Amino acid sequence: MKTIRIGAGAGFAGDRIEPAVELAEHGRLDYLVFECLAERTIALAQEARLRDPEAGYDPLLADRFQAVLPAAHARGIKIISNMGAANPRGAAKAVARIARDLGLTGLTIAAVEGDDVTTLIDGLDLPLVERRGRVADLAGRIVSANAYMGIGGIVEALGEGADIVLTGRVSDPALFTAPLVFEFGWEPDDWDRLGKGTVIGHLLECGAQVTGGYFADPGYKDVANLARIGFPLAEVMADGSAVLTKVEGSGGAIDLRTCKEQLLYEVHDPAAYYQPDVVADFSGVGFTSVGPDRVAISGGKGHPRTETLKVTIGYRDSFIGEGQISYAGPGARARAELASRIVEERLKLTGVVIDELRLDLIGIDAVHRGAAVGSGPEPAEVRLRVAGRTGSLRDAVRIGNEVESLWLNGPAGGGGATKSAREVIAAASTLIPRELVETRIAYEVA
Repeated sequence: MKTIRIGAGAGFAGDRIEPAVELAEHGRLDYLVFECLAERTIALAQEARLRDPEAGYDPLLADRFQAVLPAAHARGIKIISNMGAANPRGAAKAVARIARDLGLTGLTIAAVEGDDVTTLIDGLDLPLVERRGRVADLAGRIVSANAYMGIGGIVEALGEGADIVLTGRVSDPALFTAPLVFEFGWEPDDWDRLGKGTVIGHLLECGAQVTGGYFADPGYKDVANLARIGFPLAEVMADGSAVLTKVEGSGGAIDLRTCKEQLLYEVHDPAAYYQPDVVADFSGVGFTSVGPDRVAISGGKGHPRTETLKVTIGYRDSFIGEGQISYAGPGARARAELASRIVEERLKLTGVVIDELRLDLIGIDAVHRGAAVGSGPEPAEVRLRVAGRTGSLRDAVRIGNEVESLWLNGPAGGGGATKSAREVIAAASTLIPRELVETRIAYEVA
């Protein structure tokens, strides 16, 4: 029976690169998928492209492709990723340049576009989902609007011979389901197989989360060799059944516990997991241990897709101002608490308008650097963190300034003051008719 081996090269934009190289070199893969796009990531990418039309794709794209492309090219591994973010075509051009610089030829790189509906959404006063309000309430503050696209563009690009497919916003499981549909010829209304493919994609989409990352809890859920944690791969059969595993000798673990925990990650209703291509049903999924770090996946089915696509809207929400300072030695907590009260009072006295304020006392060994930190009821060191949400950058900056001023205007012995201020890009969601989203594909050849 034909088996397709798909590896997960990343679970988020800032993920580690070395496990992806390990997969490319030793995973005997057919496909390597990088999932690198989140709600706020796409808004930040849109902002980057507004500043520079050539930018807007994943900042780590060059590092990732320089690292994995030689092994992928030598072994005929196809790469699929949403690292195109706000500029898939720019990303494809960048990958073509990297391939030429590496002396690699004969590569077709596809850029799948159409998810950017920013100009479209302004004219549609649709209700928001997951919160009250309408799109019109965000007028003048919208940075981006991207529809969650499905497998269509990726499958088409693979059919045209693409070796690398770079997309903008595509649902995370679809990045993994698309090559299965292409390889096995699953029909677009074969809801049960699409549901099974979504189960596999959901297990793989967060990378190391299913090999013990974000799972380990010392003494309760121990995982060996996390420093060398490996990323997962799936051996998938044409009927949608699969075995989840990782490269032999890599760190971490794949067992019934890690698979069950990942299956339920970010799932509100296991019987109805809404995706652009199918409403997947995880309620009948079963796991069986079939060897060390090998778990067989069975079950899973699907129901017909909906007639709408989810759109994530990025909008300018507020500003965050933050300041921190440390106090160490006898009376550290009392001095930090006094500093906290001083900052709070001064922010009021100087008229800083703050929508939400946090005053946190944190710290264990940042000042003493692992030396004796005391065992009495009082902590040996305390770090004060003041963070506030404001409507203007000016007010956000003033929060950090008041913390910094504690050096000469606060309790004794303060040190290590830091401050920062930044804009907050928030996310909201709406639904649009799927026929309004048109897929476009451009190709680059290296």
